[in-house]
This record gives sequence, C-alpha cells and structure tokens, in this order.
Amino acid sequence: MKIFGFVMNSFLLGIGLSMDVFSVSLANGLNEPEMRRTRMFGVAGTFAGFHGIMPLTGWACIHAVAKAFAAFKYYIPWIALVLLIYIGGKMLIEGVRATRNEKKEAEYETAAESDKRNKLTAGNLMVQGIGTSIDAMSVGCSIAECGFLKATLSALIIAVITFVICFFGIAIGKKCGTKLAGKASIFGGIILVAIGIQIWAKGVLL
Repeated sequence: MKIFGFVMNSFLLGIGLSMDVFSVSLANGLNEPEMRRTRMFGVAGTFAGFHGIMPLTGWACIHAVAKAFAAFKYYIPWIALVLLIYIGGKMLIEGVRATRNEKKEAEYETAAESDKRNKLTAGNLMVQGIGTSIDAMSVGCSIAECGFLKATLSALIIAVITFVICFFGIAIGKKCGTKLAGKASIFGGIILVAIGIQIWAKGVLL
C-alpha cells in the first residue's frame, strides 16, 4: 500500500511539474507546425531528461544537508510545504491571468505565428529545458525521506510523465495553438499545492 501511495504521489508530481512544459510545448508546436515525429520525440526527451535529473539533484542536496545536520530533518516537511505552495501558487496566478486576459493570449499566438520561420534550435531547447525544470529541483524536498532507489524511481516516473505530456503538448499546439496553456497552469498549481499540504500533514501531524 505504501509503494502504491509513493508511486501515485510521484505520478501527481510529474503531472503538476509538467504543466509548465505543456504550455511551452503548445507554443513550440504552434511555432513549428511541420515538426516531424522524430523531432517531437527528441524535444520531449530533452524536457523529460531535465525533469528527471532536477528532482534527484534536489534530493541529493537535501540529503547532504540532512546528514550534516540531523535536526534539519524535522524541517523537511515544512520546506516542502512552502516550496510547493510557492511553485503551485505561482502557476495558479499565471494560469488565472492567462485565462482572463484574452488580449495577452492573442498577442502570444501572434508573436509565435510571426516567428514560424525560426525553428526551435538546440540552444533554445536547452534554455527552455532548464527554465521549466528549475522548480523541479525544489521538489527534491518532497522525496527527501526516501532512499536513493525510491528517489530514482520517483524521478523516472516524473520524467516519463513529462515526456508524454510534452509530446502531446507539441501535437496539440500544432493543431490548436496555445488556448489550453492557462488551464494547464491552474491544474498543475492545484496539484502541487495539494501535494505540499499532504507531505506537511504526513510529516508533522501524523
């Protein structure tokens, strides 16, 4: 039962964290409607790689500190709560603004359409990958109490979820544009805030 809860938590973390990637993928699909399937796999794989590495990096950093300062372990649920509420709250605010501001969405799509001649370069992809995965490093706090194997499993689950969502984001963006970006951010924000509260309750109240 515990392993099921762990896998489910990692699955939800993957969905929450990949909503930013989904929004970027929509724009990439809109910007390059002729993108081939092999290139879509490559782009999705790049985002998935960053989203798998970052949580594991955060886990390693937290573990290093926890080993040096045993008392630090008590604060891990609080840190996870604050970070996930911050990340999720920011996504919620951005999503609400995007859905309310139709002009902003129109300008975003117009800018993307005007730049269709410029394909997504390797350099731009790296910047997007790093930019959208920085928050994932903070999520290392949510798996800080796990051993290396479980933390690696969680990172792999997050990476797989990110790959799938990114791939479909590009495909949808090629056909429908970026209209779902705001709703995706709201959905991801709610998930991350809920997970933060759950981790805090489990570590402090139970």
